[in-house]
Amino acid sequence: MIAFGSAITEPEAYRRYAEPGIRAAAEPDSEVYAFAAVGTVARSYNLLLDAAAARGDLEALVIVHPYAEIADPRLCGKLRAALGDPSVAVVGCVGATGVRSLAWWEGAVSSAPLVHRYVEHGGGDLPGFAWARPERPLGEVDAVAGFLLALSPWAVRTLRFDESMRLNYGFDVDYCLRAREGGRKVVTADLRAIYHHALELIGDLDMWVEAHIRFAEKWDRQRLDDEGWKRRARRAEAEREAARAIGYSNMLIADARVARLERALADATGSASWRVTAPLRRLNARARRIRARLG
Repeated sequence: MIAFGSAITEPEAYRRYAEPGIRAAAEPDSEVYAFAAVGTVARSYNLLLDAAAARGDLEALVIVHPYAEIADPRLCGKLRAALGDPSVAVVGCVGATGVRSLAWWEGAVSSAPLVHRYVEHGGGDLPGFAWARPERPLGEVDAVAGFLLALSPWAVRTLRFDESMRLNYGFDVDYCLRAREGGRKVVTADLRAIYHHALELIGDLDMWVEAHIRFAEKWDRQRLDDEGWKRRARRAEAEREAARAIGYSNMLIADARVARLERALADATGSASWRVTAPLRRLNARARRIRARLG
């Protein structure tokens, strides 16, 4: 039995996005755990794991962010294929190798065809994570993004999200790295989804920078005598990654503005009035050229 779970922070978002996708992908015997969020993301997700772990027939638990919409009616079959390898613990639709920090997208990115749907600038769709230049083929990675996580029975019953990560950033990368420490694999698979997300990639930059530093402190394997120097270095690294994320956000905003202008131009040039006045515009253009030649 493949179960689905979601920690609901915004009921309207869950009703519009996550719930319809879960309903379309679920099988007749699928259990759906839709719980109100409690405390941090890690705490809420651990409650989902506790509920699913009690099922003896569990094949996988798919955790869906309220703003993520599954767009793959064959998702369950694809998950069974991915989890057919008993060493696989976590499956996602986008992730990366060479992950060195909370900013996993700075690694070699591997992604299924995803849609990033936004509402700013008239709304529209962009290829998901195209700004991260996904070139690595689907398969084993270091970590996957947390908006759509499929966990094996071993992962559900053995690992828990780190509730000390109280800033709600990096919980997914941390979980994946610990699964790999346990000798298991993290993989990307062809799971189609739509992520309803603002063009701004990071909502609270100060909080993200602090979370980046705490993540680095947790995973740092080298002990330095000068703790103050180390923390300053980590802050500089975090601020650099935040600046890159802002740059990516600005690229997305520019693309959205261009798309809006292209739609407006298409609407204008496709109208009946535009077609009717086309001969007049051609005459005016010809007159301007003649005046230019005559000086």
